Amino acid sequence: MENALESDDGALSANESLGRRLRELRTQSGLSLRALARSLDISPSAVSQIETGVMVPSVNRLIAIVTALGVPLSAAFEAPGADSSASTAPADTLGDRLAGLADDPVERDGYVISRAGRTPNMNLESGVVYRRLSPGPVPGLEIFESTYPAGSTGSAHGDLIRHDGFEIGSITSGTLTITFEGEDVTLSAGDSITFPATRPHRLSNRSGEPCVAVWVIVHA
Repeated sequence: MENALESDDGALSANESLGRRLRELRTQSGLSLRALARSLDISPSAVSQIETGVMVPSVNRLIAIVTALGVPLSAAFEAPGADSSASTAPADTLGDRLAGLADDPVERDGYVISRAGRTPNMNLESGVVYRRLSPGPVPGLEIFESTYPAGSTGSAHGDLIRHDGFEIGSITSGTLTITFEGEDVTLSAGDSITFPATRPHRLSNRSGEPCVAVWVIVHA
């Protein structure tokens, strides 16, 4: 596991920020640390280390956490102190969807824009990096870019993950292997795939080059 790095100016490191955000989401859900640990089948100490930024979760572990908390993955990208209702509550109008956004992304007349280099990356176990591509909340839809370094995987222990919704993935560069129960599917640049996220799966890069992919998660 990767350890959180201390910043010289006292600001939260990326790992600490993610951990604090996950702790806030857990508190908002009313779930105790021990109850969350039981649902994840890990020790309370492991949950505590994730929430303090000492331990970096894998992709699969992060998805399992937000699933247990009943929030979308995008909720974990918000800064500590953010209102998770903007990511989870249904919205009937564009104005509702734009309400409560931070200074970046920036709301303009009827649209939201996020400039290059201002969207924070989420660095996970094995060096996997996730970046949220949707500047503002869109009901029932999440869009991410993932970068899997050579030899990286979504689960250090080889576990398969399942969650609600459908996944649509498109490979921008490199190759990525999606492992289902009893089957491996390898995708190369230009390939795309759709599957129900309730089907157990794991992502890994078995090549010697990094892989970049774009993912759309559709919540039913």
